[in-house]
Amino acid sequence: MSLQNPNLKHLRACLAVARRQSISAAAEDVYMSQPAVTQAVAKVERLLGVELFDRRPEGVFVTEPGKIFVRRVERLQDYLVQATAEIMRIGRRNRGHQVKLHQLVTGVQLRALIAISEAGSFSLAARNVGVSQPSLHRAARELEQLCAVPLFEKASTGILLTKQAETFVMFAKLALVELGQAEDEIASWKGGRGGRIVIGSMPLARSAILPNAINAIMEEFPDTRLRVVDGPYQDLLFGLRHGDIDLLIGALRDPVPVDDVVQHKLFDDPLAIVGRVHHPLLRQKKLTPADLAAYGWAVPLRGAPTRDYFETMFPVDGGLRPQSIVETGSLILIRRMLSTSDKLTIISRHQIMQEEKYGELTMLPIDLPDTERPIGLTVRKGWSPTSIQQNLIERLEAISENIATLW
Repeated sequence: MSLQNPNLKHLRACLAVARRQSISAAAEDVYMSQPAVTQAVAKVERLLGVELFDRRPEGVFVTEPGKIFVRRVERLQDYLVQATAEIMRIGRRNRGHQVKLHQLVTGVQLRALIAISEAGSFSLAARNVGVSQPSLHRAARELEQLCAVPLFEKASTGILLTKQAETFVMFAKLALVELGQAEDEIASWKGGRGGRIVIGSMPLARSAILPNAINAIMEEFPDTRLRVVDGPYQDLLFGLRHGDIDLLIGALRDPVPVDDVVQHKLFDDPLAIVGRVHHPLLRQKKLTPADLAAYGWAVPLRGAPTRDYFETMFPVDGGLRPQSIVETGSLILIRRMLSTSDKLTIISRHQIMQEEKYGELTMLPIDLPDTERPIGLTVRKGWSPTSIQQNLIERLEAISENIATLW
């Protein structure tokens, strides 16, 4: 067993021992023999390199690292309960079957389902996880039989997951994330100082907030495994909800797009219309929309908050709209086009701080009322960060407080 491919029966045995403070009582709860429970606990302890339980004549008691592990495994179990409840709801199956399902599903089956969801075929999924195709196919079909609802559909491009399977995948990935969190927290308890952090970053955060926070945390905790993911908001949100990303940082959405995430504002971000230093419009004391429409624009892709504001300034059916519009999701490209032409853009003031400092870009003298956007963090509802993840959040909050004082 490994934490990447867990034996869920062993984890349930550990929970039962913690709850009952007795090997024999735990064995009855999980329908295993006493030697099997003892062996299961010992295997998990060897894997983690710590003792989860203190064995005494008067009973079996959870140690400090054991408390860490038990809390995470309880959260894992909760996610599996939610997964089976959703499958029963979508498939309109009876509740009695649900109660059995979350206790019967195996780690091998979860791993197979997740691999198929990522690969889109049985053969590629088997290759990706390093098992034979028949073994993976058997595990996937056994899970489908347990759920008593269809999980897979054949398509011309391979295998598609049903709605029930997609729901199961999301909760399964969140469940397995808890084991990774447990491993990091126990390593920290043993004296390690780092851990895993995956950040979904939107453009403003990459230029104004994250660099300082990352540099500071890596200097203090150099063994931290930190990864920054960028991309369209919807892709980042999907990664967050499925456990591939720990937190998002950037412009918050109103309303919150889904009910299983929460947003935490760090500061308000004013927008500005920006052009190159010595732009012809800088010679005018008062600018009008017609003046702005006379020049080319470089704008973000649709769906970005700044693009939405651009569309309110120059509606397609409003008659007053720039003739030359370049759409791009690359902030680097926008900055370079502005510094080498008379194009304009609407952008956060924070995102051009460096260019202003070095005399490349500047704000145009025009007010943009009611354009402050809330910038902050988006996390999963009920998320329990590790100490290193919480440390990063606190650093981001401190940096944001300093940024907010600039305006």
